[in-house]
Amino acid sequence: MTVASRNAAQRLVDVLVANDVSHVFCVPGESYLAVLDALGDVADRIQVITCRHEAGAANMAEAYGKLTGKPGICMVTRGPGATHASIGVHTAHQDSTPMILFVGQIAVTDRGRGAFQEVDYREVFGGLAKWATELESGERTTEVLERAFATATQGRMGPVVVALPEDVLVADGGPAPLRAVVPARAALDPALAKEIERRLGAAERPLMILGGSGWTDEATTALGDWAERLGLPVALSFRRKDLISNDRQNYVGDLGLGPNPKLLQRVREADLIIAVGARLGENPTQGYTLLDRERTAATLIHLHPGPEEVGRVWAPLLGGTADNALSALALSQLEPGRTWHEAAAAVRADFEAFISRVEVTGAVNMSDCIRHLDEVMPVDTVFTNGAGNYAAWLHRFIRHRARRTQLAPTSGAMGYGYPAAIAAKAIHPEREVVCIAGDGEYLMTGQELATAVQYGVATLTVIVDNGTYGTIRMHQERDYPSRVVATDLKNPDFVKYAEAFGAFGVRCERTEDFPKALEAARAATRAGQPAIVHLITSAEDIAPGRTLTQLRGG
Repeated sequence: MTVASRNAAQRLVDVLVANDVSHVFCVPGESYLAVLDALGDVADRIQVITCRHEAGAANMAEAYGKLTGKPGICMVTRGPGATHASIGVHTAHQDSTPMILFVGQIAVTDRGRGAFQEVDYREVFGGLAKWATELESGERTTEVLERAFATATQGRMGPVVVALPEDVLVADGGPAPLRAVVPARAALDPALAKEIERRLGAAERPLMILGGSGWTDEATTALGDWAERLGLPVALSFRRKDLISNDRQNYVGDLGLGPNPKLLQRVREADLIIAVGARLGENPTQGYTLLDRERTAATLIHLHPGPEEVGRVWAPLLGGTADNALSALALSQLEPGRTWHEAAAAVRADFEAFISRVEVTGAVNMSDCIRHLDEVMPVDTVFTNGAGNYAAWLHRFIRHRARRTQLAPTSGAMGYGYPAAIAAKAIHPEREVVCIAGDGEYLMTGQELATAVQYGVATLTVIVDNGTYGTIRMHQERDYPSRVVATDLKNPDFVKYAEAFGAFGVRCERTEDFPKALEAARAATRAGQPAIVHLITSAEDIAPGRTLTQLRGG
């Protein structure tokens, strides 16, 4: 008896199952119907979440990668579907997040004809992804997909794009996967570790900076315990505040947009900086001004899983290529022979002062609102956001006390926060998920509220509505005072917006009313209903400690 072979689409799904993929985020297309059909056979293993826009689907997949450490899977159709999804690929690339974007493609026989929605995906995504390829032979499906999983998760993690010609998907799919892909991981050179131990023992004002992806709970706990025992001050890179508990007494703040000026001064004064996983790019280094090449050559030890990142901008004193988790475990075994508790206490005091309440001009004080969230939400609450000045309040006043509680794009992508919240709640329905979104940011992907309602994903969103594109307005008022062009926004009634989708909505216009509004929204989510708090704020309070009047020179 002859056993019927499985086609390439079925083999693709076999590889997803073998690699323990739990969710696929997609917008369907006729170009990959064979894959959708194959996913129907494993509905008990993989949940397919259909989204309302490819940007939403791609952002959900990127958030899945951040939250799980496994490649987030997004599927879209050719042409416009793929280009809509490119934002998620860009974010995954900048944020070092494992992700695989599958794109339906025209038939191989039609290639080069300018066929309907034809795109060369190797060319389009070559600069955005770690690897962009096209499945050209059904028999090599498992080989290509296993390479995709390995590429996404090895070294500096990132996105892979695989185009799927519709005629190849129904061809013979070749051999089955034998096992899940196990990424190769480089360990820290023992000789380098000993030299780091020696240099650390000689340092008077050391500072550790952590960032990047690929961390494990074991590694962050071991490194956090070690650093706290030594009193070694630890700062976290831009939007990586959940790597270690912010309650550790040697945690001294994060390096991003609107950081603590006293922390920046501590970085400048450090006689040894150990950076693990952080790329030390534009935002953490304040536009490449916080560090300088002469000092880094004498003080910087840079450890990163991607060899291309070590020495990319800053020539270090010592450089090493190793998996972040393995670097952390190796460092946690070092005994430098001294401690820095007094210095850590001073920097910690600077941090505590920085996160104290700030005064505002309007009826809503965002520092009070975020501090209330910090007090009442469970420690494992996942907080998500996209880009915008509103996020500065969240990052400054929320203390992350548990791992995998921050989903935010280091790429500065607007529209990220709400899809990320949907992904987080779909993966962890038992946890509370709060999206803090600006009014401009939310409406870039706010239609995904329909997705949340459809799948019963009970997200809680606080829409910070100040009627303007806040970040751009801030720069506009600084550079062109009182000349407001293209930054004003006319917004809907977000309570009615929520109700139109079948969600819960509540409006809040005063700080003292926020706790009650938040509790009403949480009650709705506990009942399985997505919720929105429409929080009306003043554009005058454009950022923590800054007003538009001050920016204008008033």
